[in-house]
Amino acid sequence: MRSLSVHFVSLLLAAASACQPLLSSAANPSEIQGAGSSAATLVYASWADAYAGATGNAVRYDPVGSTAGLARIKEGSVDFGAADVVPDETRNPAGALVVFPTVVTGAVPVFNLPLPPGSELRMDGATLADVFLGRIQRWNAAQLKALNPGLTLPDLPIVRVVRRDGSGTTHNFSDYLSRVSKSWQSRYGVAARFDWEGEVVQAKGSGEMARQVQQTSGAIGYVDFSYVESRKLRSVTLRNRDGNDVRASPDGFAAALAASPWPSSGDFSTSLTDMPGARSWPITMGTFVMLPRQTTRPEQTRQVVAFFTWAFLHGDELLARSAFVRLPDRVQAKAYRALTTVVDESGRPLGYGGLGMAK
Repeated sequence: MRSLSVHFVSLLLAAASACQPLLSSAANPSEIQGAGSSAATLVYASWADAYAGATGNAVRYDPVGSTAGLARIKEGSVDFGAADVVPDETRNPAGALVVFPTVVTGAVPVFNLPLPPGSELRMDGATLADVFLGRIQRWNAAQLKALNPGLTLPDLPIVRVVRRDGSGTTHNFSDYLSRVSKSWQSRYGVAARFDWEGEVVQAKGSGEMARQVQQTSGAIGYVDFSYVESRKLRSVTLRNRDGNDVRASPDGFAAALAASPWPSSGDFSTSLTDMPGARSWPITMGTFVMLPRQTTRPEQTRQVVAFFTWAFLHGDELLARSAFVRLPDRVQAKAYRALTTVVDESGRPLGYGGLGMAK
């Protein structure tokens, strides 16, 4: 477990002491409900299990996709929303939602081919884009053979598996393809959902994406790295911005994060895709939580704040055993400060003095 810096702890304590005491989590054993990013399911589930053991409070999370998570928090049907992209001004007018990151992960192309155990399937960004554009339609196409000398690729049709729901993973995947392929940029651009041309297999959520790839010979799709690990999927080795062929890994996500403006500025609004660096994974992404800036349910929102405060202070040891990467101290401190801006209907800040609630 990486220990929190003195600077970060001092920021947390200063923010907490400036507010009224937070209700003890044990004093209000209510259940809180979140929904959104399917990519973040495993980390929120692990945090929720540990939090329930420490406090007795339950956190339920529905992996409905980033777009649906944004819709549900805006309509007030959940206590927090989650997405793998920061909503822009059109989707978060006047900053009505407080948005902060929780962890960093990566989107990963995955495939189902009868290749020898331990063999790698290599692609670069332009070739990956052409595959998902439907321009490369068979696995033994010349472009793929050129990138994989010595590997006998099967004469099978490529089956594209894509998300049918609005997805932050799709947004980050398409953001990367837009940076490395003019053809992708002009045809699709960056979005959370597409009307795909040609024949595709559509899936809802990362779990179904993984299942469809596993059961479809010749399939290629994209999922969060945590599903690669938990479902034992085979992943593409991808050429990064520095020209190195890299495998998706927490070390690669951490390298991309370190090369981004996030650690130096604390600003988490910029994309983490296509970062420089010898080890950087090209499709690194953050995942984010959304809360109403002015809550109509202050007691319930206090419990959400208590949960994420606990996660920032105690979640590192859980992340060390997972496929996710912790936030840099400066970003984590900024995320906590964002929590302190939530107010009730009278404009009064909620209390946050619960830093010692779960040991």
